[in-house]
Amino acid sequence: MTFIWLWTDFLLWLLFALSIYAVIKIRQNDLLLQKWKIIFSQPLALSAFIVFSFYILIGLTDSLHFRFNNDTITYSVLDRVLLPALEADERTYSTPLNYEQFSKEYLDSGLRGRAHLNLVSAQISTPGENYSQIFSLSIQALIYSIFSIFLLVFFSKKILSINPNTKTNRVAFVTLFGVIFFCIWAILMMPNYHILGTDKAGIDVFYKAIKSVRTGMIFGLLTTILALPPAIVLGLMAGYFKGKTDDVIQYIYTTISAIPGILLIAALVLILQVYMDEHASDYASSLERSDLKLLLLCVILALTSWTGLCRLIRAETLKLSELEFVQAAKVFGVSNIKILFNHLMPNVMHLVLISIVLDFSGLVLIEAVLSYVGVGVDATTMSWGNMINAARLEISTDPVVWWPLASSFIFMFILVLSANLFADRVRQVFDPKGDTDA
Repeated sequence: MTFIWLWTDFLLWLLFALSIYAVIKIRQNDLLLQKWKIIFSQPLALSAFIVFSFYILIGLTDSLHFRFNNDTITYSVLDRVLLPALEADERTYSTPLNYEQFSKEYLDSGLRGRAHLNLVSAQISTPGENYSQIFSLSIQALIYSIFSIFLLVFFSKKILSINPNTKTNRVAFVTLFGVIFFCIWAILMMPNYHILGTDKAGIDVFYKAIKSVRTGMIFGLLTTILALPPAIVLGLMAGYFKGKTDDVIQYIYTTISAIPGILLIAALVLILQVYMDEHASDYASSLERSDLKLLLLCVILALTSWTGLCRLIRAETLKLSELEFVQAAKVFGVSNIKILFNHLMPNVMHLVLISIVLDFSGLVLIEAVLSYVGVGVDATTMSWGNMINAARLEISTDPVVWWPLASSFIFMFILVLSANLFADRVRQVFDPKGDTDA
């Protein structure tokens, strides 16, 4: 087995390592630790964070790629977990948790009817038998989930000394129960059913929706992180040096902001597409080509989305640069570089943190919009935007093929909702003007 490292794989895991490092540093800082305790003391914020962490876990497991010896197919760890859904090929559409395909066709017997799905047991031939098996598997998942959550509560109480009877912890355990139940239920269902049906080509929709999580996480996280360096550096320089430096930086971000964002992104993406088509031989595989396009698209989005944070940092730095501690540093001969990064930057990091958590959900939605208009990720890349784009014609059919669109919408909605709920709490606590008791 050979591990295959893509650029986005490396960057996602690097981001995860930096997050672990940040947690260690926060635990060493009493002020920051107290603020994060306030954030997680709100049940809704803690519940949203657990759901968001589950999405991150999916993205990380889908960012470990490998290839078996003498095999040309590249898998991820998530692919192996979803192997029943990956290998279950059908002819065409089927509705969620059904045992026969959606449309009628001429069967081997010469009669017109709905073909039995390959994945579902041939013993199931009536709706009653189908409902009975679904109910039986769901009860098994419920029992396993209850047993798992009891073990988790026992471990947390005895080993970690966590009191499960507080309101916040009760909500956390209920959320964990929901996540565990979903995982166990999906694992039990996948070898027997297409959980969210199949698309026109007979591909499992649940597999596509889960695989799209990684694309959404890359857009939300990498684009935000890539936009931070120019926003922080230029914002600090504009607010501290003022004068001509401030004028030049303001001119740059005002010019970028004046160009319609979607049009600028579309133009850059089309230029990138033409270049990659002309140099197709430079890429070892279609997977590496689509991954590089995904990364470059994140870079393009970062180059067009740093201006808002830069404005905020500039305004805050203009105020901070007049305070006594900055003036004292100048009098004692501290260099401008040290003043910028040792004195001013720590005092604007609350703006950076708030911007990160607030911009994440918007960037996830932008991916869907760009793919919908045809200038998003590569067509071979699993993404919610591509699913929505493919579902445009399906919702106008009679009868309506609704499950591909509904599946992408639900998964994207849960991610964006959890990110927004958690971001709102972070803003309340870290914003100096916010109400930390809310």
